[in-house]
Amino acid sequence: MSIFDIFKQLESKSPQPAGAVEYIICGLGNPGSQYENTRHNIGFMTVDTLCEKYKLSCKKLRFKSLTCEAEISGKHCLIMKPSTFMNNSGEAVTEAMNFYKIPPEKTIIVFDDISLEPGKLRIRRKGSDGGHNGIKSIIYLSGSDAFPRIKMGVGAKPHPDYKLADWVLGHFKKEDGEVLLKCFDNAVSALELMLAGKTDEAMNKYNS
Repeated sequence: MSIFDIFKQLESKSPQPAGAVEYIICGLGNPGSQYENTRHNIGFMTVDTLCEKYKLSCKKLRFKSLTCEAEISGKHCLIMKPSTFMNNSGEAVTEAMNFYKIPPEKTIIVFDDISLEPGKLRIRRKGSDGGHNGIKSIIYLSGSDAFPRIKMGVGAKPHPDYKLADWVLGHFKKEDGEVLLKCFDNAVSALELMLAGKTDEAMNKYNS
């Protein structure tokens, strides 16, 4: 690699933000290549889209997660992809919350929702776990359900007898590809609005 290539790489990376972390953005999923592009990993995929837009490398291992930091909408954010597996997501999220003293209201979680069709999303300021084990873990370990969230549609089971675990750990259909890409972009735009203190605007614009 030439010196010019090195400079080019440095220029292409987003500069590190100054000051203390103000917000946490956490996309939920499962680590490992066997889980890539599965419905349960749509939170990871959204974070990947965010990182691509801001030229970030989410690879630093901290708080039982792959992490990076960035300034988004004027806020210093810690971005996380937990390595704990979905059911123990709360271990990673609360460790980061406690370290930086970030309240639930400034901890944004992105995760899959089987009640929404692929391509749809729903923003909420707070709420119950809705049967989602990752959210259940975060609520249990943090002691609060008052964290904003972006629910990403992955579609319902094809029939009632279909095992939920098999469905969420399955891969998206090819025909879902285009609507998912648009959904990722919308989720990133919603995150930017939420960080700018415009959650109502994000809800009005992007809620399905």
